[in-house]
Amino acid sequence: VMENQDLQDSIKPQKVEFRSLNFNSTLHWQPGWAREARDTLYFVQYKVYGQTTWQNKDDCWGIQSHVCDLTHETSDIREPYYGRVKAALAGVSSNWSLSCRFTPWRETMIGPPIVTVVHSNKSLIVKLQAPRSPYKRKKGSKIPMTNYYDLLYQVFIINNLLDEQHRVLVYEGKDKVVKIKDLRPGVSYCIVAKTSVPMLDRSSAYSSRQCTVL
Repeated sequence: VMENQDLQDSIKPQKVEFRSLNFNSTLHWQPGWAREARDTLYFVQYKVYGQTTWQNKDDCWGIQSHVCDLTHETSDIREPYYGRVKAALAGVSSNWSLSCRFTPWRETMIGPPIVTVVHSNKSLIVKLQAPRSPYKRKKGSKIPMTNYYDLLYQVFIINNLLDEQHRVLVYEGKDKVVKIKDLRPGVSYCIVAKTSVPMLDRSSAYSSRQCTVL
């Protein structure tokens, strides 16, 4: 019995946590410390906080991966959820390992906007598109994150003659089209942008840079 107990403890999943970007929410965990852990199978359940019964996630029942997509199961974004994982190896099952409470609306990370840059004489015109959620409208298009949050855009310009890391904030607000004027011809400029949610005091990573020479 003791050996079984040791095996149970050694395969028990560690560090079970939700990670979420634009409401694409996945449950992640690390394997236990058993040496033969690569043959371990994992089983995932989830529930809404306050419910008594756990639901099996069929696609993540007896898997070898250390990640499980729960985007569809956590689509009521203001509800708090839990996930849990157990492991099985050589006929022995571990106890369940529980995640922290996860509320998508509060905790999802927001992605950067999609940025397009066009230039006209001494100006750059920056077009910004909100990141999309995985959830779809009736007609099939993905719902933008602006439906769920009051988003602001921050637009930064990098003058390539100067230091690469020298980003200057040139615009902050809700406009989807931003014009940056009075730039120097023949100079290479790059634009990066961020999305921010002032209410939650959170902002995205920088978008990939879009560069152009006037």
